[in-house]
Amino acid sequence: MDARSIIVKLRDGKMPDQAELDWFARGLASDQITDAQAGAFAMAVLLNGLSEPARVGLTRAMRDSGKVLTWDLPGPVLDKHSTGGVGDCVSLLLAPALAACGAYVPMISGRGLGHTGGTLDKLESIPGFRTGLSEDHLRTQLRDVHCAIVAASADLAPADKRLYAVRDVTGTVESLDLITASILSKKLAAGLEGLVLDVKCGSGAFMKTPEQAEALARALVATAQGAGCMTSALITDMNQPLATAAGNALEVIEVMETLTGTSVNVALWDLTAALGGEVLALGGLAADAQDGVGRIEQALESGSAAEWFGRMVAAQGGPLDFVERWPDRLPAAPVMREVPALDDGYIAQIDGQALGLAVVHLGGGRLRGGDRINPSVGLSDMIGLGEEIGAGVPLCMVHAATEAAADAAVIAVQNAYRVGTSAPDEPPLILKRIG
Repeated sequence: MDARSIIVKLRDGKMPDQAELDWFARGLASDQITDAQAGAFAMAVLLNGLSEPARVGLTRAMRDSGKVLTWDLPGPVLDKHSTGGVGDCVSLLLAPALAACGAYVPMISGRGLGHTGGTLDKLESIPGFRTGLSEDHLRTQLRDVHCAIVAASADLAPADKRLYAVRDVTGTVESLDLITASILSKKLAAGLEGLVLDVKCGSGAFMKTPEQAEALARALVATAQGAGCMTSALITDMNQPLATAAGNALEVIEVMETLTGTSVNVALWDLTAALGGEVLALGGLAADAQDGVGRIEQALESGSAAEWFGRMVAAQGGPLDFVERWPDRLPAAPVMREVPALDDGYIAQIDGQALGLAVVHLGGGRLRGGDRINPSVGLSDMIGLGEEIGAGVPLCMVHAATEAAADAAVIAVQNAYRVGTSAPDEPPLILKRIG
């Protein structure tokens, strides 16, 4: 086989077979495929698309380009993936809640991308927490603690790492087929038996419209199931931040308040329970999704999920007493500033992407690869859609490293909120189920 013939096939609208896709993925992983050939492949897929069998084939090929984990555990291996939003810290609640329900959760997560926060960055705001674990450590931790939230190792789906870097500089990131294969190749390499997908839709999501979100959800579910993993998806609203905080340590605070019952965020709780109920049913730990919701809620209410979270933090290098002493263990920003509303009325619209970018510019995300994250900065106490507000009343609190950064964030937040004369209809949290 050779790369040129596969690229020509795609260029002409013909589908490569599994053997050709396997060969190409191995070539990406071994650098036998050049950057020019990888870019041409990605562009051909973007312009002509893949059939469903070819999309499944590419996902399998990228999954199999490196290490594929297998497990021998006394319960199902389950996970969840979110397409990314603002204030989305569900993973930190869901992994320990699933562990409390008898599942094993090797959650391979990512860092912040664009305006969206990254699960690994949030956890690394906990002093000592390590996300880069060896396979031996991961196996031991999963057996003993039932959950781990970690970065992908270099030998997990290496073809995806190579192709993603090429897509980023060739204008092919938006390909539905390549997005699907990228997400799922890493998840399926973790040896999952069940997967639930949280596909975000709205101003704070990558998919802005319900049509875009549904197309991605259907592609992900069909492809994952075609590759042998029981999967369902929930399309969820991201027209406002999910949590009232956006920023790494600030979101961990909101997670801990919910886990410990100090101050429960209803949206976080409800979405965690809905996603958990779906995947517990897929894994055979619940009779159906509604039964699964009840089991997740019991794990949260009883404090069992908080206990498993504490064990995970300790196993990954964090403080042994984190659940008991978390207010003392997390970093705080030196500058705090209220953001006053400019008008009287109701919160009619929130630009979630603008809020996410405000956090990035405060130092809570990366403007360039290799930038260091400031874990303490961000936004807290964000007001939600439909709430009545008066001029001068705080829209949120800015946590910043400097006065100048706080000044810029105040303006950005004010521009992200639109105040109207009447309250809008608030969209439901869960828009649709696929699968």
